[in-house]
Amino acid sequence: MNRPDHTITRQPKQELRAARKVTLIGLVLDALLGISKVIVGFLYNSYALIADGIHSFSDVASDIMVLVLFRISREEPDEDHPYGHERFETLGAVILGSVLIAVAGALAWESVQRVWQEVLQLPGWPVLVVATAAVLSKEWIYHYTMRVGRQIRSDLLVANAWHSRTDAFSSIIVLLGASGAMMGFPWLDAVAACIIALIVANIGWHLAWDNVKELVDTAMPLEKQRLLTRVANETEGVKAVNRIKSRRMGSDFLLDIHLQVDPRVSVSEGHEIGVRAEHRILDAVPEVREVTFHIDAEAEAQQEAVHATTLPSRSDVSDALRERWGDLIDFKRAWAPRLHYLSDQVSVELYLESRDVVSQENRDDRCCLTRQLADKASDLPWLGKIRIWYADEC
Repeated sequence: MNRPDHTITRQPKQELRAARKVTLIGLVLDALLGISKVIVGFLYNSYALIADGIHSFSDVASDIMVLVLFRISREEPDEDHPYGHERFETLGAVILGSVLIAVAGALAWESVQRVWQEVLQLPGWPVLVVATAAVLSKEWIYHYTMRVGRQIRSDLLVANAWHSRTDAFSSIIVLLGASGAMMGFPWLDAVAACIIALIVANIGWHLAWDNVKELVDTAMPLEKQRLLTRVANETEGVKAVNRIKSRRMGSDFLLDIHLQVDPRVSVSEGHEIGVRAEHRILDAVPEVREVTFHIDAEAEAQQEAVHATTLPSRSDVSDALRERWGDLIDFKRAWAPRLHYLSDQVSVELYLESRDVVSQENRDDRCCLTRQLADKASDLPWLGKIRIWYADEC
């Protein structure tokens, strides 16, 4: 079931505009920084700054990917994607997390190579200026992107924010390396590079792994499931929660829940109980976007026993009862029986008027009729209780 009207719903157009704005600002900033780093690094003997400029150009590519994937992820559900397109955003977050791990490996490898170089060229002071400007600007865009990503609950924007921060980390490496070289300690660059590489790899691992768990339909945390169970159990008419299944879709959860109700209630009342439980769940846990409820008449263990046995369908039950009870009840006028598939049996309720009973004797002795019906159908192993209800004749 979909979230009821009184709950807060997402606004894809506003979210798309906010995501596009912050990503475009980051894209322009990355392009300018990339060009500046490559030019200054080439002119002032800083291979680290040139490599950092290439890293900035990789940020431009990731910004473009964010723009494309975020737009796709906010499209309305269609026939091919009835649950929406949020998984495209998840896929993008996995890719960005993987990129962070790859960047960390590249930074670590570069630092090791630089240690073994016999001749290290000393960089000029403009390298420090560009690196400092890069750190400040990328830290600013990180906080800006992170704030927007959390406001609209976008894992993809959060991942891109961390990617921006890795560019700030790599610029810090440039600062440390250039400063250390100017002071006569070139090995500081390698040490700093290894430390930052480990930090970047850790960030990338968590981003990738958290979103991989969504792709493989990992359930919501246990404390949330316990809360949902308690809320559903407190709903009037719910006897028990037989089962809960959940999975993530973007930043939200989709929920399947089996609610046990009194088996004697009507189909419409059972559905109404499920609707009330759904509304309470959506109000209690905003992260749940959709609830699909199943109404059960018995506990889960009893249901599994019933499903393990093949019980006859309504048409098969009707044919068998007509064959055995045709001389006692006029089925042409009698109402259709109500069937209850409970405890590995089919119980039968008959709603009759006196004229539906064939013999006058059975009309007068209704307990006798029930016994005769049970005797004539004693060969049916699946037949449970038989109840007869008489309507007043006008």
